[in-house]
Amino acid sequence: MRFDILTLFPALFTGVFEESILKRAVASGLVTIAIHNIRDYTTDKHHVTDDEPYGGGGGMVMKAEPIFRAVEAILGNEMPTRGRDDPTQIILLSPAGRLLNQTVAYELAQRERLVLICGRYEGVDERVREHLVTDEISIGDYVLSGGEIPAMVIVEAVTRLLPGALGDPLAPLKDSHATGLLEHPHYTRPAVFRGWAVPEVLLSGNHAEVARWRRQQSLLRTAQRRPDLLAKAELTAEDREFLRWAVGQGLIEDTLRLGNKSED
Repeated sequence: MRFDILTLFPALFTGVFEESILKRAVASGLVTIAIHNIRDYTTDKHHVTDDEPYGGGGGMVMKAEPIFRAVEAILGNEMPTRGRDDPTQIILLSPAGRLLNQTVAYELAQRERLVLICGRYEGVDERVREHLVTDEISIGDYVLSGGEIPAMVIVEAVTRLLPGALGDPLAPLKDSHATGLLEHPHYTRPAVFRGWAVPEVLLSGNHAEVARWRRQQSLLRTAQRRPDLLAKAELTAEDREFLRWAVGQGLIEDTLRLGNKSED
């Protein structure tokens, strides 16, 4: 997998990809990350990349020309056909984009190359959206100063899904949101800390009971913190029975919709 990041502020990425999982992924050749300065693709002596918006108004708009030149120079004959199934995707990081979630991260992890365009100021010339990018992605319903942090988030979220990126190949399947539910609680040594003990079931050695406890805790945590996720989750008959019991015990609200999909 190759990531090409187009930005006006390359220094923001210094050190970010040089630690932990991303560092190992780069060192092993699993991913390649290239940072490109959009200013290098301007043609004027002042390297201007933005201008006032037509129609007036405050702020500045990133110009289309250097962005087009940058992408075309980087990709050459690999310019995509603008379909989301193309192995190369050109993605604009934008508050108007589709929301990044685990499903989208899995989708992107199937591609061979991602070109991430980091917007700035009031945004980019609309012709970039209309005639260059294949996708737009937002990391949340809030505003940042630019697309650099969202680009970092996408690189991290996608890389950890690639086979070989993590020590445990099954780890991505256990993460929060991977199955539509939040992950269960985790404990490690010591078994008792300041009088707070690890749940007995985790010390029992009974793997079936541990798995059952973890599933139930995942259901509880999701119902308590993100009931919107639970409403869309695939639930078994045992899951539903446990949730009804939890409602009866007052552990969760009784207004939950217990999913519109089922493995019953």
